[in-house]
Amino acid sequence: MSLQLPAFETHVVDNQPPPFGGRNLWRDDRALQEAIAREGGKAFVAALSHYGELAGGDLYRAGFDANRQRPLLRTHDAQGHRIDTVDFHPAYHQLMSTAKTHGVGGLSWHALQPGAHVARAALSYLHHQAEAGTSCPLTMTHAAVPVLRQEPALAEWASKAAMPFYDPRDLPIGDKAGITLGMGMTEKQGGSDVRANTTTATPLATAGEYSLVGHKWFFSAPMSDGWLVLAQAPGGLTCLLMPRRLPCGRRNAFHLMRLKDKLGDWANASSEVEFCGAWSRRIGEEGRGVATIIEMVMLTRLDCMLGAAAEMRMALAQALHHARHRRSFGKCLVEHALMANVLADLAIESEAATTLSIRVARAVDAAPQEPREAAFARIATAIGKFWICKRAPAFVNEAQECLGGAGYVEESMLPRLYRQAPLNSIWEGSGNVQCLDVLRALAREPQARTALLDELQQPGGRADLYDRALAVVSPALSGAVIAEADARTVVSRLAVLLQAATLLRVGSPLAATFVQSRLGDAGHVYGVLDATTPFTDILARALPAD
Repeated sequence: MSLQLPAFETHVVDNQPPPFGGRNLWRDDRALQEAIAREGGKAFVAALSHYGELAGGDLYRAGFDANRQRPLLRTHDAQGHRIDTVDFHPAYHQLMSTAKTHGVGGLSWHALQPGAHVARAALSYLHHQAEAGTSCPLTMTHAAVPVLRQEPALAEWASKAAMPFYDPRDLPIGDKAGITLGMGMTEKQGGSDVRANTTTATPLATAGEYSLVGHKWFFSAPMSDGWLVLAQAPGGLTCLLMPRRLPCGRRNAFHLMRLKDKLGDWANASSEVEFCGAWSRRIGEEGRGVATIIEMVMLTRLDCMLGAAAEMRMALAQALHHARHRRSFGKCLVEHALMANVLADLAIESEAATTLSIRVARAVDAAPQEPREAAFARIATAIGKFWICKRAPAFVNEAQECLGGAGYVEESMLPRLYRQAPLNSIWEGSGNVQCLDVLRALAREPQARTALLDELQQPGGRADLYDRALAVVSPALSGAVIAEADARTVVSRLAVLLQAATLLRVGSPLAATFVQSRLGDAGHVYGVLDATTPFTDILARALPAD
């Protein structure tokens, strides 16, 4: 007689959503599609759709691998020679190669037609949703091009930075079709106060060439082909290009001391570095370092806005996908009124962030030909960077709650997004720096103040609540002195008004709800929309059902 053993198999998987990957992030995003068509990027729709498919498929999967194995610094080879290289997971190079090939790092510069900046912004937004860490070197490479173009001797650098080629080999740039660039601005004693930098740039015999001695506490993307750095030359703080390899092929004289152990941004390496007489080439005039890199700063701040908006978008998509498939108390999560309220509120916030970011990208695109747009880009970038980046961490956390415990484990994407979310508010100037920059622009740049006021007045008369809110900040837009301690209050109001103005002007179906919920008496948490809000319509717009 055989003994029948009881079955102890209890692991029956039920009531779980299907995997999120395999989506086209462009086709899923109506707000992005409408913004691109409206802001001048229609010629690039086919390319954006293709990249949306990559970002929601191969790149989405590669993002998990690139973050699972962090970069590794190798300072010496087996024979004891200094090499200062960083090893990455192959998925990192896959992400970088795909991005560079499709223009995330340079479409604005090699596609010489109107709307190229708008399309590049959308590419960056799509890529960031798949993997945010690689956005750092891509952003810096893109933003460095107009700075390099100021110096004729660096024409090859500017051209190859813009090219759609990725070559991770440690070679002189003469042997490469495309290059990447990083930055070295921050020092231990200075932070945002770059004028406190102590790194010295000593002139060499050849005009425009310098020897660098000093340190950088944050040296971003240490495997780049070159870096823009700020150092103290005889004439004051100066911008210089420091290459990894000299034209003769020798390594430049710098030492990578360690990689930063960061909260997030794990796929990308950041480092500390010592310059030991490193060769560099001046860009711009001595003593004009900040003025030389100012366009780069504006472009990187735009990408901070885009990155925060992208993180919101992906977090929303993850939460809504989960809620449509997960059941509780007899029905899908999304069918519960309170969950629908939360998700709809997130959808409104996400669309406002995306819509404003692409509007600013259009201003950047038009800036060389339209002074009004240049002035608007100048101030709107700082306002948007402050507000959208500030909103991202709380937004992602709310999306995690929609998944419950599943949103707190690494198999989900939400923990990675949550770690990433604070970065954009810190990088390229913290919130206080942005607010002080806005105050300076309002006080000293009449063109910027006028452009902002014009933008805010355009939807006047469409919503009484909006008109009343605009009247409250009118003194700040009329040149009134604003106390430094009030900077965040003023800029926060301007940011919400700017988002509302953009949604009202373009006729977004979410504009009225945004105005009521953001300019009215709503609370400061998500999910407090009026019960009569059309939640189903908002969520249908936010993400197509699968």
